[in-house]
Order: sequence, then structure tokens, then C-alpha cells
Amino acid sequence: MILTNLMIGFPAMLLCLVVQAAITFWSVRYYIRQLSNAAAPQRFLAGIWPLLVAMLVMVAGNFLQITLWGILFIWLGEFSELYEAVYHSAVNFASLGYGDIVMSKNWKLLGPLEAVNGVLMVGMTSAALMVILQQLIKAQGEEILASAHRRNDGGAAR
Repeated sequence: MILTNLMIGFPAMLLCLVVQAAITFWSVRYYIRQLSNAAAPQRFLAGIWPLLVAMLVMVAGNFLQITLWGILFIWLGEFSELYEAVYHSAVNFASLGYGDIVMSKNWKLLGPLEAVNGVLMVGMTSAALMVILQQLIKAQGEEILASAHRRNDGGAAR
């Protein structure tokens, strides 16, 4: 039973990793492209919108992974309704552990596997958001330094 759960759970985890990596790479590249295209004086305000887009895309990616686990649970015969399967999956993925819905003994180990997977994937989302915030802070710092340098140069030239 354990081996069967692992043989089903590990490929699901790998699929989630592929989905998460693709979405994370796209989100970070999208943000950096948007930041580099922003007008210098408005970088902070211009940086907020792409940050929101990147965050929403990554959260949607997490929800996609939750849905994929839910579909797996339906395929295994644990649930008959998508809503119940996705709800149960979201509780596992987010490591909430409500316990109001419990899978059968044969597939019970998939719950903790999904929880471990969810912790890792939400961690990747958090790490990517930190990279994006670091880029925003770096751009703001560079803008402040450049502005101060322009003021100092302008005052010395007079």
C-alpha cells in the first residue's frame, strides 16, 4: 500500500514542480521585463502592477496544482464531485489539516504527500515574490542614488 501511494504521489509531485517552475520563471521574467520598461520617476508605482500580476499568476498556478491533485483523487475513486476533491486537496496542499474529509485507507498517504508538496510549492511562490520585491527595492535604491547624484552634480556646476 505504501509503495502504491508513493508510485502515484511522486509523479504528481513532479508534475506540480514542473508547473510551479514554469509559472515562477514566467512571473519573474515578466516582472523584470516590466520593471526595465518602466519610466524612471514612476518605477515604484509602475512596479506594483506587474508585482500584482506576478503574484496572481503564481497563486493561480498553486490553485492549478491543487486542482490536479483533486482530479487525481477523483481518478482514484476517492471523490465523485470535483468541488469536494478540490476542497480536500486545498486543505492538504495548504497543510490546514481540517480532517472533515478523510480518504480511504488505501490512499490515505497521498494526503501527507500532497501537504509536503504544497509546502514546497508555496515556498517557491514565496521565494519568487521575494526575488521580485528585491528587484523592486534594488531599482528604487538605484533611482534614489541617481537622483541624489544628479542633485549633487547640478549644485556643483553652478
